[in-house]
Amino acid sequence: MLIVADVHGEFDALGKLARTGESLLILGDLINYVDYRTMDGIAAEVLGKQFVRQVARFRAIGDYGGSRALWRENMAGRESEIRRQIGELVRHQYEEARRALDGGTSYVTYGNVDWPEALRACLPEGSTFVDGEVVEIEGFRVGFVGGGAPTPLGVAGEVSDEAMADKLDRLGPVDILCSHVPPAVAALSTDVITGRVEGSSVAILRYLGRHQPAFHYFGDIHQPQASRWRVGGTRCVNVGYFRATRRAIRHP
Repeated sequence: MLIVADVHGEFDALGKLARTGESLLILGDLINYVDYRTMDGIAAEVLGKQFVRQVARFRAIGDYGGSRALWRENMAGRESEIRRQIGELVRHQYEEARRALDGGTSYVTYGNVDWPEALRACLPEGSTFVDGEVVEIEGFRVGFVGGGAPTPLGVAGEVSDEAMADKLDRLGPVDILCSHVPPAVAALSTDVITGRVEGSSVAILRYLGRHQPAFHYFGDIHQPQASRWRVGGTRCVNVGYFRATRRAIRHP
């Protein structure tokens, strides 16, 4: 099976993987809201690259209050129109994702920038939306938990610690755990570009300690301090920033 995360609009490369005939596991963040390398994405199309550069500066220092204030300032008096434009662009990108995945076999969960219900609705026949459930794939019991770590921004794809713990409890023991967010291990959740610890999940770390799946695959951190780690008997693997690498991880 092939595993990717953080597609962020790289649908041509995703389509090539979908057409290989192998099972494809997609661990969230399909849409490209902001590419912090190029400042491209939905936010730039609607509000401009200068706005995105300012958002990026706030992100780099973890100033969520400044980011929220900037959004309010730029949306003032035209909130409905901006939300409409963003919604149209999100749906357009999900339609591209549908075309990329059409004809293949894939299992898809969501990340922090995704709109979960819109993602679920866009998937073609042969693609399965999975969250808080176990699927048998190629003889392995694979558990999926979608969503990003909570932040003060409160975006659609974020999941509270309590909700994540509930989803993990429903899984029980599995051979492979798949999530968008990493476990709460500093080296796995530190982005070397921002120099900060980004989102991670204490609930996932506890699950690994309790059930010890052989593998845990995840994404979310684009430039991690460490991409591989061991938690007890579990091999933890960040599968990479697919928009940049265009490569999948193959499960052994």
